[in-house]
Amino acid sequence: MITQVNHKETYRSVPSTSVAIPPERIAALLKSEWELFTKQTGKSLEESKRSCKSLPLGVTSSFQYWEPYPLSIVSANGAWITDVDGRQLLDLSMGFGAMLVGHLNPTVVTQVQGALETGMLFVTPSPISTDGAERICRRFVIDQVRFTNSGTESTMYAVRTARAATGKDAIAKVEGGYHGSYDPFVVSAKPPIDKIGDPNDPTAYIPPAIIPGEIYVVPYNDADSLERLFEKSASRIACFIVEPVIENLGIILPDEGYLERVRELCDQYDVVLIFDEVKTGLTAGHQGAAQRLGVIPDLITLAKSIGGGVTVAAFGGKKKYMDFVTNGKMAHLGTFNGNPLAMAGVRAVDEICTKEALAGAEAFNQQALDRISEIINEYQLPAHTVGFGVKGCITWSTTPLRNYRDYKASDFVMAELSWLWSINRGIITPPGLDEQWLISLAHGQAEIDLLVEDFREFAIALRA
Repeated sequence: MITQVNHKETYRSVPSTSVAIPPERIAALLKSEWELFTKQTGKSLEESKRSCKSLPLGVTSSFQYWEPYPLSIVSANGAWITDVDGRQLLDLSMGFGAMLVGHLNPTVVTQVQGALETGMLFVTPSPISTDGAERICRRFVIDQVRFTNSGTESTMYAVRTARAATGKDAIAKVEGGYHGSYDPFVVSAKPPIDKIGDPNDPTAYIPPAIIPGEIYVVPYNDADSLERLFEKSASRIACFIVEPVIENLGIILPDEGYLERVRELCDQYDVVLIFDEVKTGLTAGHQGAAQRLGVIPDLITLAKSIGGGVTVAAFGGKKKYMDFVTNGKMAHLGTFNGNPLAMAGVRAVDEICTKEALAGAEAFNQQALDRISEIINEYQLPAHTVGFGVKGCITWSTTPLRNYRDYKASDFVMAELSWLWSINRGIITPPGLDEQWLISLAHGQAEIDLLVEDFREFAIALRA
């Protein structure tokens, strides 16, 4: 029997009752809010027209684009950013976790300035990179680590390590799971519902221009489906890669016992378990999601939160698997791996992100979740709150989301309206239902009050 009790180290609050919001009210608010957006952001429009001439869509990553045009940002400090129109916005996106310690954190800046004085790139072994590796191994309780330059690189190399260790080639992943832009990971990352078959036995969806190899897809929070897959195909499957808490579909929490069962099945069928902690990492707690949730993978991937805004990522784990890097059966290469600037970010974050500091940020996040949950109850909104570590989100659904298809059934129009309302009032979060807010070490009581009161005003407008 499947339980819908979420893991005890995670948070979810679903109201007992809700009342639908009239569609005409939603449509009217959306119309007026888009009009307000274009009225306030004329210079962002100008910048978008300019940038489209040299950049496809006018952005450096396709996710940054939205219709009719995205905001263009010129500076950031602490918990705040400034756009080209001169508006100050409370940043609750925070680089999806990369800015966990805040924009231009003084410790990060000092460490980076020191690196600029000693050398930006050696392309040799160095005590500097060894120190960074020791910090990551100690922090995340792993045997060995290798540095890379992006989350995509880390997940790619983790999979290659699993293939080298097992002599198998196929990959298993979760439907709706995103692990970077390496070909296999794009499979069923955001697949169209009409092309993915039975919810209990999904069809892998391969987008155009992708050559993924042998990929199997299972629903999240369904260990029975994973077991059926392993019974049939484990002899070909090198690894199962999964975010322990899914954070590209809002926040989808693991059911109580789900990750523990996944660990058992991977052991039973000789499949390497990879936790993608590119987005959880230190945002989940001072030692990451695996340690906090009490389920230890064979390999983990890290990025974003470990570098304080500097470009750095890593993969690592048990020595028995990292030995396949040592023996050359999995060649890991990269000119910029472990460079002094990246290691400056790692040192700074390791010093800043104490258990106490992260607990303080998490307490602010919990306060925001609790207060917003009260507003949802007061106004009987068809929504609920979800949180993990220093991240939280409002999910526009009256029932908990347990997998990708639940996510696709939630109210994307309400999510767009909620996001747009906040942007027009000086609070920026990632667009729609994909992402979540992040309470960094730079956020304080004033910022929490702004977030909560903005949502209260939104609730009032919905019920007006």
